[in-house]
Amino acid sequence: MAGPGEPPEGTPEGVPGGGEDEYGSVVFDESFVRAARLQEFSAQERLDDHAPAVRNRRPWTRARGSRQALVLVILIALAFATAIYMGVRHPYQQQALRSAEPLRTSVIPLAPRGTVPGGAPPDLFRRSPAATYRSGAEGVTLPAARASRSFSESQVLAALDAAKEYVVRSALDPDVLTGGAVRSVRVLIDPDQLAQFDRSVERPAADGRHAATGWLIRLDPAKVALADPGIRVHGTLSVTETSPGELEVTGDHTIVYAVRSAKADGKRAAGDASLFTVRREVRLRFDRDDLRDHRVEVVQAYLQAGPLACSSDTAGRLSPLLAGESARADSPAVTDPYAPGRPTAAVCGVLTPK
Repeated sequence: MAGPGEPPEGTPEGVPGGGEDEYGSVVFDESFVRAARLQEFSAQERLDDHAPAVRNRRPWTRARGSRQALVLVILIALAFATAIYMGVRHPYQQQALRSAEPLRTSVIPLAPRGTVPGGAPPDLFRRSPAATYRSGAEGVTLPAARASRSFSESQVLAALDAAKEYVVRSALDPDVLTGGAVRSVRVLIDPDQLAQFDRSVERPAADGRHAATGWLIRLDPAKVALADPGIRVHGTLSVTETSPGELEVTGDHTIVYAVRSAKADGKRAAGDASLFTVRREVRLRFDRDDLRDHRVEVVQAYLQAGPLACSSDTAGRLSPLLAGESARADSPAVTDPYAPGRPTAAVCGVLTPK
């Protein structure tokens, strides 16, 4: 629109002229409006001289947003892949998948050369090598615990503590020795070995795998009773790291029991006691789960026990020869190499008289 000027038909009547009208510069009459020149920009002129009302997004801006989304997806995928890899390759989890080995056992009876000597338990202990042995759990001493390559000092100590508890419960607990109770020992066994343990206790067999006496010391309660609750013990516990995920504790102990006939009582029982000696070596294995749960994996048990008859069945219970008894007419059990099934060797030793 053109700027304001003089009206083409002159100043209208009744309208003050010049500067007397303060609104004269902004009031336009009809003739001025008709005479005004109107100009409308063409489409090209609007495109050339004026900025568009809406700003268009550049293609590179859209591309940048797409790249950011792609990077985020890749990072999430990498995080999931890392989590899966660590879950599969984590050493603790792989260790937990390892199955415990079955226990291997050897029980060798030691037959006396002559008659088993008898007497009161204090006198018998005093005259034997067990005179200097400690009584009960005090005889199962722990070595100094030191950190190994892959296990801390506290973990090594935990293995030794569990090993000592197993030795005490399985060889020194009167209920286990003569009462047939096994639960106190069973709760310490690695779960992978429980089926073998239960089979050994319920149906013992001298096959090197299922002897109850490999897991624990059991006396025949129908024949033998303890004459003195003070069981003498001497031996050692040693620990080694067999692999980055396993510790092995070896217990080597000589255990001496004062026993008597289960049918004897009173003064006769006190004077007719005899000593029954067991040399027991056990190898116990621990992975990190065993250390955490305070349990043991019994890998091997080796026993020499006497006085016993060479022909006695040592798989289920031990039946010591008592005071006044001998094994002169006894001989090892017959072994038939032609018999089918797993071969077993009848092994028997001679008990040193002391």
